[in-house]
Amino acid sequence: RNMSSAGPEGRQRMRDCDGLIDSLVYYIQGAIADHEPNDKATENCVCILHNLSYQLEVELPESYAQSIYMQRRNIPIHDRTPGCFGTRSRKVKEKQQDTPLPEERSNPRGVESLWHSTLIRIYLSLIAKSTRNYTQEASLGALQNLTAGTGPMPFAVAQTVVRKANGLPSIRTMLHISHPTVKKTAVSLLRNLSRNTSLQNDIAREVLPDLVSILPESVPGSDIACETTASICYTLYNLTQNSSHNARLLLNADGIPKIITISMNDSNMFSKASKAASVLLCSLWSHTDLHSAYKK
Repeated sequence: RNMSSAGPEGRQRMRDCDGLIDSLVYYIQGAIADHEPNDKATENCVCILHNLSYQLEVELPESYAQSIYMQRRNIPIHDRTPGCFGTRSRKVKEKQQDTPLPEERSNPRGVESLWHSTLIRIYLSLIAKSTRNYTQEASLGALQNLTAGTGPMPFAVAQTVVRKANGLPSIRTMLHISHPTVKKTAVSLLRNLSRNTSLQNDIAREVLPDLVSILPESVPGSDIACETTASICYTLYNLTQNSSHNARLLLNADGIPKIITISMNDSNMFSKASKAASVLLCSLWSHTDLHSAYKK
């Protein structure tokens, strides 16, 4: 567990170690089957896998990267126009979201296991069944790592979490955990998932009221709480930016007064959350059909 957080070279060595990842997955599967999701060894295994999934898409060996990105190269060159946020245009991003991973092997080996649907379901099972905060946080964090980025792997994993494995109910429960880092990681995962435009309505329907409910009424008292608040605002921004219906859901959940309060606080500690709330308010105002409702 300690070695798995030693940096890029350490992660690569461990991913390349024959049988290591397979053994970790095998142990966790056995613990879940034996209804023992709370033992210390399971926590250690999940924390290792969490660390090994960090920067996975960037650090993948060339052989895997070529396989995963092969379909991306088929995007017509005229669709690769620069956008506001770098070299990928909205059209290209939408195409990437529809690009599936190569067909999954029924018996993945080694590094392939790290993004396989079997392990995704294991993480979701641990989130639902374990009461150890470190196990919950590591499972959420592994899914957060796998859904980071804009390539086909993060979007395929997001599809598996939301639609194939029905993971939103378990993630939603974590929003109401008192442990601050578990809550923060759950929100960060939802922020990643919410960037997938094809999943935004599903996510809004399932968790938008919960996200509004955990927004603070006033300035939070810690850095973690401020970061969590900022992530909530950016998640709500993703969910409402292109959907007047979802913006109305936020309005009906009494989210506007909270967001205004957060946006108006300009203290240094709270500036990140204040900026995020201001961005969200600006986006909400772009739905002109809701102006009369907002004013009321």
